[in-house]
Amino acid sequence: MSTTAEQMIEPDLARTPAIPRLTGVFPIAPTPFHPNGDLDLDGMKRVLDCMIDQGVDGICILANFSEQFLLTDAERDVLTGLCLDHVAGRVPVIVTTSHFSTRIAAERGARARAAGAAMLMMMPPYHGASLRAGEQGVIEHFAAVAQTSGLPIMVQDAPMSGVTLSPAFLARLARDVPLVSYFKIEVPFAAAKLRDLIAQGGASIVGPFDGEESITLMADLDAGATGTMCSALLPEKIKTVVTLHREGRRAEAAAAYMRILPLINHENRQCGLRAAKTVLMEGGVIRSDAVRHPLEPLHAQTRDSLLELAREADVLALRWGK
Repeated sequence: MSTTAEQMIEPDLARTPAIPRLTGVFPIAPTPFHPNGDLDLDGMKRVLDCMIDQGVDGICILANFSEQFLLTDAERDVLTGLCLDHVAGRVPVIVTTSHFSTRIAAERGARARAAGAAMLMMMPPYHGASLRAGEQGVIEHFAAVAQTSGLPIMVQDAPMSGVTLSPAFLARLARDVPLVSYFKIEVPFAAAKLRDLIAQGGASIVGPFDGEESITLMADLDAGATGTMCSALLPEKIKTVVTLHREGRRAEAAAAYMRILPLINHENRQCGLRAAKTVLMEGGVIRSDAVRHPLEPLHAQTRDSLLELAREADVLALRWGK
């Protein structure tokens, strides 16, 4: 019997499993393409292996930095199966399943669970510049996906959605839908929002994370973030910062962060999702840094500056495949 969205609104709290506490560095895996735009599946496997060698604590796939908005549903299914099969439990894998349709988001979540995902990541439901759900609709949306998948869910709180998610509302969402227990905060004044969320949500906030290429990492760690979702460009360097901070060695963490901040800033402000691909290609991890149209390749000058900063930082991706 098929299950309607209305039948999935209330999670079965009696069957809600214990939620694992995942911390550390969970970068976004880029999706490699051949120059003609076709999926490079062998390259995808090499990206995953490189990321694991970078010492990541987990990997997120099919996110915005994975060009998820340029993938077909069939390609999503192929990539989900390939990534989870290839990682084979070496690190937890978070699968992004965002969609405006509650039914489609729930179906994506169920497929991700069947493939072996450890967690889902979702943005609140939105479409274009004007279609948004109200707060009750957002709660019902996440509850339906939680009920269908049975997996912990990370809320991606990013400007792209255009949805305002106050700390009070996010805390309520976590209490009402216990599987919604992780939060990726990547909005302006992220540290202040993380502090408020942790204070208002208490034990319901299992995983307060930041994002946006870790460009506000030190302030967010000071505010209580226990994880960060960067790109595949330099997670091993970012992990050093997170580890030092967790050990109470804040001055050393700050110094380590200052050494890599020019590269993070260049990625965030000048390159976007193309940065990791360019460095991975330069390091022999993938054969092409192609992005799908209408995205455009990096300008040669921007690319040269990126590689210069990456060499100065001695990132593993530049030498992994050589």
